[in-house]
Amino acid sequence: MHAFVDLRSLLDAWPHDPDDNVRIVRGNDGREIMQVRLPLGVEQYELDGRPDGRRPHGMESALDHQLRRLAAAKAKGREELFELSPDACAELFEEGTLYYYRYLSLFRLKDWKRTLRDTARNLRLFDFVKRYASREKDRLHLEKWRPYVVRMNAVAAALIELEQGHHDKALGLVQTTIQRIEALEELEDETFKFEQQRSVLALRELAAQLEQTRPLSRLERLERELRAAVEQQQFERAAQLRDRIRALRDADTPAG
Repeated sequence: MHAFVDLRSLLDAWPHDPDDNVRIVRGNDGREIMQVRLPLGVEQYELDGRPDGRRPHGMESALDHQLRRLAAAKAKGREELFELSPDACAELFEEGTLYYYRYLSLFRLKDWKRTLRDTARNLRLFDFVKRYASREKDRLHLEKWRPYVVRMNAVAAALIELEQGHHDKALGLVQTTIQRIEALEELEDETFKFEQQRSVLALRELAAQLEQTRPLSRLERLERELRAAVEQQQFERAAQLRDRIRALRDADTPAG
């Protein structure tokens, strides 16, 4: 009989809290790793590379292995013969799920850059399987989740822009992604329809929040002050504000 370690002391030292159950710690070799506290245990993820730290087929991931196979086929002029078998697809689907669970936790940690990386990675997986899977059901298997992953990818990208002070870029990215999701090829699948509607709604709500919090330009601030002055019948101040607005607009108008 094998001797196993009782995890009770570890679990007692980190009580489960569904609102605060993700942390970054350092492993024995000093590398950062992510841990997720579940009701009955702990999951551990590598922050970089494949989430479980394995190297299938001697590569960083099964996707990298298949992409190498594709590159070899193209080099021989035999891309038309390349395909992903049902077993290869099953391996890719399982691996994609690992990245999905990791980026969910990364999002909770507000690690937008790694969330962006992992969602972009899974979108490449979606495109790859859709193009090369030998069976139609495998080609369509991941597509029901595309609206959701596109949304998560866009939100991460927008929040990166927002942190850098690029408010208009963040808003534009969200608005473009709404159009992108609405334009996705329709699937006769209830999950796809639900995720498409949910993603569009979530992005519209985010766009509304970004519009409400967008920093005003100097001209917009003056115009807002002018409206307030008129409403309060502060006519002398309103006249001063009109002069400042006119001067600002004249300064922004190119000489003809």
